[in-house]
Amino acid sequence: MTEYAIDADGIELTYSDGTKAVRGIDLQVPRGEFYAFLGPNGAGKTTTIKTLATLLAPTGGEIRVNGFDAVSGSRRVRESIGYMAQETSVDEELTARENIRFACESYGVPRGERAERIDELLDLVDLADVADKRAGGFSGGMKKRLDAATALVHRPPLVFLDEPTTGLDPKARNRLWDYFRTINDAGTTIFLTTQYLEEADQLCERIGVILDGEIVASGAPAELKQRVGGEILDVDLADGDSQQAAEIARRAGLFEPGATVEVTDSGLTVTSQRARERGTDLLVELRDAGIPVTGFNVRAPTLDDVFLAITGEHVETGPSAGEATEELEVGR
Repeated sequence: MTEYAIDADGIELTYSDGTKAVRGIDLQVPRGEFYAFLGPNGAGKTTTIKTLATLLAPTGGEIRVNGFDAVSGSRRVRESIGYMAQETSVDEELTARENIRFACESYGVPRGERAERIDELLDLVDLADVADKRAGGFSGGMKKRLDAATALVHRPPLVFLDEPTTGLDPKARNRLWDYFRTINDAGTTIFLTTQYLEEADQLCERIGVILDGEIVASGAPAELKQRVGGEILDVDLADGDSQQAAEIARRAGLFEPGATVEVTDSGLTVTSQRARERGTDLLVELRDAGIPVTGFNVRAPTLDDVFLAITGEHVETGPSAGEATEELEVGR
């Protein structure tokens, strides 16, 4: 075992049709870290995670996972990791307990340890009270948690989570977040891929922003936010006034030369070191120009602002707490 759970140099993967899905990624993830790839669909997140988990063979570069070579020692790698794919793989004809028992058998958990291990995992993912109900009657969130439990039966030191909360409502998503934090606090290294900015910000110590098969930025969430270059001033305006307001913001001399002014669907956004200091002055300029302001907010930059600054693209923020209806869960 080395100090790195993942140590990769120059990962490349080119498909048979010539498509370059991964383009020379270098990556080091220390043991015990919670790390994430953040990026939109098609950025290369899943392809990269599959090469690390030995599900795809790289066409270039070197990968060591838990100290084992991912090509020549692929079997050893698979024995030392857990993998949770985007789609759940639970058997809906089996109960929650039976699904975990089957995973124990598949991973070679000693027979004398299985009962205790199953009960421990059922408690960990909050499914103990529905342990003997068929998984086919579970909600999507419950199936995701059961799927996560089956990936951990052999207590792997490293777990790969490929967009594990896509499609879940906020309640189910937050339960999985608590579960991931618990196993990470216990020492498990976690490699997460996600499109959800809030997820990466809340859970991860470091983030790699990936686009077109390349890491275009990396660092702690706070470090990435600093790259935006100041705070964000959001101004909501009446329809049809955004372009004129943006011109006023640019020429009024309120903000430093490096500040940016962008027209948005609801008005305009100013990114500036002086956003808080000069925001009210901008409101006065807009009032004097006869432009009614319907909303005004100064905030710290989000990871969406980071991604937009780096790549020129937005990524999903994920549903907020009030956007989805809570799932009806069996036994809840």
